[in-house]
Amino acid sequence: MTDTASTTLSPAERDRLYCDILCRELVSALGCTEPIAVAYASALARETLGAEPESIELACSGNIIKNVKSVTVPNSGGMHGLEAAAALGAVGGDASSSLEVLESVDDAARARTRELLENPSYVDVSLAEGVPNLFIRVVSRAGSHEARVTIAEHHTNVVYRALDGETLEGDPDYLANEHAPQAARAEREDAELSIAQILDFADHGELTEEALAALRRQVELNDAISREGLENPWGAEVGRTLMESRPNEVTSRARARAAAGSDARMSGCALPVVIVCGSGNQGITASLPVVECAEKADITGERVLRAVALSDLVAIHVKSYIGPLSAFCGAVCAACGVGAAVTWLDDGDAEQVGATVANVLGNVGGIVCDGAKPSCAAKISAAVDAAILGHDMAMSGRGFRAGEGLVQDTIEQTIASMGYVGRVGMKETDVEILNIMIGKTKVDAE
Repeated sequence: MTDTASTTLSPAERDRLYCDILCRELVSALGCTEPIAVAYASALARETLGAEPESIELACSGNIIKNVKSVTVPNSGGMHGLEAAAALGAVGGDASSSLEVLESVDDAARARTRELLENPSYVDVSLAEGVPNLFIRVVSRAGSHEARVTIAEHHTNVVYRALDGETLEGDPDYLANEHAPQAARAEREDAELSIAQILDFADHGELTEEALAALRRQVELNDAISREGLENPWGAEVGRTLMESRPNEVTSRARARAAAGSDARMSGCALPVVIVCGSGNQGITASLPVVECAEKADITGERVLRAVALSDLVAIHVKSYIGPLSAFCGAVCAACGVGAAVTWLDDGDAEQVGATVANVLGNVGGIVCDGAKPSCAAKISAAVDAAILGHDMAMSGRGFRAGEGLVQDTIEQTIASMGYVGRVGMKETDVEILNIMIGKTKVDAE
């Protein structure tokens, strides 16, 4: 199940690249990243316009609509939906704070947003077709002036910004190009990832101070929102249910710690999280179960941070084959990272780490994403459970073998095969999920 460790980079170059990837991915975000990205685009459009918009046009890809529909906009006082995210970003958002754009929102901004949203046409929302899976276009108008902001591929990747038709940033013909420069650069970097190289990096790589700081921040912030989810009744209380039912089992605690963070953030908790693969749920999932298992094994210090780095990088590697936002639940990618890290912490070799990841994909690779919402916490719990099971099987020499379903001869082939299903095979599934969610498709029960 292993692959030969191959790369075009020297060990030192690889170390720098992997640290750069961690620093790029591990950024702070307040709340679910899709409504936050809408709020960020809207805040940037308002900043460009130089005045509060009199009207807002918002066009989004189906996956953005799917992931904003059912979550509470953070720091909004309980408001939901695309309209609330766009209006609150325009009224009280701080674009300079990026994915923490709504952190400084106050009561006056919340009241003004509710007042504006009393006019149902203040924010005109439409589905953008023929665009990347992650796509947001905001057109804000005041008087005779108009500001346009387009974000694509990544949550803060501004591919176009203009005022009154004059380009200030990016390319007005972005959609005619295959990739934005930032997306193309990230693709090239992610192509240097492999399970074998990630393991070698975890064992011997030199972590920069910036990467270590990002990892410490990931553990600290994600731990805080998890504890909030365990202490208070957020969402469906999946984390609290797990912790109350089996408080002394490390597997249950690992699931609970990740699920509780999702419970809180999916329901509008105003605590920041550190994301990975553009997702707070994945950032929480990739880190907290690893920390919980390390604590149970009395492992401390830098080895824990290296395990979290390994988990993050494996998650990024698996997700890179699928792309941003799809019908494939990203918690599965994060769970692959958890399983790999737990096996590494248990002194598993490369063969066992590869088998762990294959076991995870062979088990829960079919979980679908039907939008961001409270039930994400339950999917996270199931994915982490699969990670622990995958680890236990691999350490016992058991696992899913090549030729069984999508499991291939090597772990890299298995990851690529599952990624192809998520990116290509589930494309129509994604469309049908969205159609059902927005009421375009009516499904009659027999």
